[in-house]
Amino acid sequence: MTAGDGLDPRLPVLVGVGQLNVRVDRGEAPLEPVAMLAEAARIAADDATVDVGVERLLAGVDTIGVIDILSFRYPDPAALVAGLVGAEPRRRWRTTPGGNYPQTLVSRAAADIAAGDADLVLIGGAEAWRTRSAARAAGTDLGWTHQPDDAAPTERFGSADSLSAEDEIARGLFMPVQLYPIFESAVRAAAGRTQAEHRAFLGELWARFSAVAASNPHAWIREARTAEEIATPGPSNRMIGHPYPKLMNSNNSVEQAAALVLCSVGTASDLGIPTDRWVFPWSAAGAADAYPTNRWAFDESPAMRLSARRALDLAALGVDDCALVDLYSCFPSAVQVAQRELGVAVDRPFTITGGLTFAAGPLNCYCLLALVRAVGLLRDAPEQRALLTGNGGYFTKHSMLVLGGSPPNGFQVGSAQAAVDALPTRPDPVGPAARARLEAYTVTFDRERRPERAILACLDADGCRHWAESYDAELVTALLDADLCGSTVEIDATATAVRR
Repeated sequence: MTAGDGLDPRLPVLVGVGQLNVRVDRGEAPLEPVAMLAEAARIAADDATVDVGVERLLAGVDTIGVIDILSFRYPDPAALVAGLVGAEPRRRWRTTPGGNYPQTLVSRAAADIAAGDADLVLIGGAEAWRTRSAARAAGTDLGWTHQPDDAAPTERFGSADSLSAEDEIARGLFMPVQLYPIFESAVRAAAGRTQAEHRAFLGELWARFSAVAASNPHAWIREARTAEEIATPGPSNRMIGHPYPKLMNSNNSVEQAAALVLCSVGTASDLGIPTDRWVFPWSAAGAADAYPTNRWAFDESPAMRLSARRALDLAALGVDDCALVDLYSCFPSAVQVAQRELGVAVDRPFTITGGLTFAAGPLNCYCLLALVRAVGLLRDAPEQRALLTGNGGYFTKHSMLVLGGSPPNGFQVGSAQAAVDALPTRPDPVGPAARARLEAYTVTFDRERRPERAILACLDADGCRHWAESYDAELVTALLDADLCGSTVEIDATATAVRR
């Protein structure tokens, strides 16, 4: 399989992938994020088994894209990575925050390769959150690389808009550990399960992810956990936001990096990269949902549904034609909504990595881990296809990528945003609501495992969504024990106290 075999020499192809886990939790020396990413890039270049060698391959990279790094501020991380691997790229990309951007960068790179605007692209990301958190707690300087404030990439990629509406920020509601549990209560109510039934269901769901991670050599946690272990709160599995104990939350406390190399078929042939390393992007699409305040319902995602349909239509495939599926799995609510919106059969695997709890979720970079895993699996079964989903914000920004072990007729990328924007959303609330219907909620816990604050989403008579909170012990206990979705609540003028 070479350009001379009839393939378009501009067809984009993934030729090398690499993942690096720095096990500082087991005594390994920490590395700063750009050094981790440079090492992952070398692993990816070596994975391509290129005839010209790793150094020459990386030296020829014309574009470097880096997923936004949160554990240390680098204004232009691609420039630092380039210096570490010996590249002189003419384009340096840095994304804005969002777990959807790894796939979006891959689709942009693939489209540019197909159009002749790029030939050899390196994409990667890295986080050293454990080390950074420990240094902040101790007040120590890690001595990591500082760039001048005016350093900048050639392109800042992605939307810089806030992920939260003004009223959400005003209520202090901007953490994923607050919002995804709220979505979960809406999912449970729609399913008609009691609190106990749903807790058991979530344990079984997440145990399936843990089992996949146990067989993934790159996973951070490879010890298979039982459904009971996952669902039962305790000293090592404290409650974070009801109904999620720690083992149902994304695991950001990791030191991980991943990188991949894309090029054209013509470049791959010229570099002598064996065809058994080639995996092809087939199609991609994306779209964004409204802010949580304006979203029509919390147990659905039009952007997820329509962007998946768009990506699959461009590849002339259905979801059942994709033997490999990885649903972005920061929290169980995200998986359940995605499974339903994409029409994935409930009895098939939803992950190829083990998900963000067990394979680990290095902030914006998880989808790179799924890409590394997908490429390896598709090389072993080139007749198969993979559908990978990405999620940024609060189940807000979505990306879809279809890959194949064999070539498509051509890479295609599309958007579903116009179709999403045509759907109804909830208007902004006008003034406080004195009385409303409880739609969804969570109870947050402190580090001593004590219930702390109830956060409630309520719909008024006009269908507008209002946020409220309560520290009342009686109400908090009722929310933990009973199914109160659909009940009437009274809200004071500042929305800081709620009573049934």
